[in-house]
Amino acid sequence: MRTLDRLRRIPAIWALFLVLSGLLGHSHAAPPSHTAEGFAVPQPGTRFHFPRDHGSHPEFSLEWWYLTGHLFETNGTRYGFQATFFRRASPRLTTPSAATAAFGDEQVFLAHMAVLDVKSGRFLHQERFNREGWDARAATNTLAVHNGNWSLRLVETPAGKSGLRFRLLGGIRADATFDLTLDPQKPLVVFGTNGVSRKAAELTAASHYLTFTRLSARGEISFEGQTRAVTGEAWMDHEYSSSQLGAGQVGWDWACLQLRDGRELMAYRMRREDGSTDPFSTLAWVERNGTVHHVGPTDFAWEPLGEWKSPKSGATYPAKIRLTTRDPETGRDFTVVVEPLVQAQELTGAIGGIPYWEGACRVMDLEGRELGQAFLEMTGYAASMQGRL
Repeated sequence: MRTLDRLRRIPAIWALFLVLSGLLGHSHAAPPSHTAEGFAVPQPGTRFHFPRDHGSHPEFSLEWWYLTGHLFETNGTRYGFQATFFRRASPRLTTPSAATAAFGDEQVFLAHMAVLDVKSGRFLHQERFNREGWDARAATNTLAVHNGNWSLRLVETPAGKSGLRFRLLGGIRADATFDLTLDPQKPLVVFGTNGVSRKAAELTAASHYLTFTRLSARGEISFEGQTRAVTGEAWMDHEYSSSQLGAGQVGWDWACLQLRDGRELMAYRMRREDGSTDPFSTLAWVERNGTVHHVGPTDFAWEPLGEWKSPKSGATYPAKIRLTTRDPETGRDFTVVVEPLVQAQELTGAIGGIPYWEGACRVMDLEGRELGQAFLEMTGYAASMQGRL
């Protein structure tokens, strides 16, 4: 029996529970407008306005702009990169003090950068933490976020050209820098249902999830004192919410796949304390024209293959992932293996002080043919993410 057929054989009592709780259709009850702490909750039917919604949303407690990509020199030398800018709101105060306003304590900014030299296997990473002010800020009317000399901005396109263009400046201490121009190759995708991406049964555990699934990347990377011209492709997420985890969830596994046939897949597996997959996990196909197809956890299988233990944190992560779902074009099962280019791609400072794995991967079919490239993120293996998002 095929993997997906086995997944669909849900015991009757569990299926009844899902129906009664509304999980099969992801409950249509209206979410509250705000959390108990006073932060906004994503609302179905939200109309997005750009460039404003590429910018910051301080009414929500948590926000990030996330880029990953694969870069190549003309001789084929390959690099992976990650750049993530986080904004986190401090607890709301009834009457903010003058000191709070003066020192920018209402918003704090984190940023993570990483570069992988595939040939040598060297993986460099760095994290930053700053309060809102001259050294860290995010505009609310357009995309313009920086943390020190790291920045991501929406910039003007050359005369005579239409479309969007972004510029990313980053690096890792004195060891590496990159300056990349990023041009979307496909329309913006809004993941989720009616503009909201649910993460758990709690109505507040949701986000607005805006993504460019394929951008051309070109520019320069300086690695160990040598500057090289590079080109490649990138993925860019912008997500904002006031809660990401529900009761019983300890973390998530997430992947973005860019296939050579022009399609992409995004999948997240919300992982529960017993290691099982939460019913609010999701896989989405993005077709060549940007059309999106979402399916729930009974329509895809996320299977860890082997283990890799970090010598730094001691956490044990899956060594690679087998992902199976239904191909919407052919109607047949589609199975790939997401295999890290290098195993040691763990960021050891990480979100809230907890290490997590975030790395460049290749996408292989079961015969070993390379079908595309991917990035894989695995959190909650070193310690639970509960209370940190």
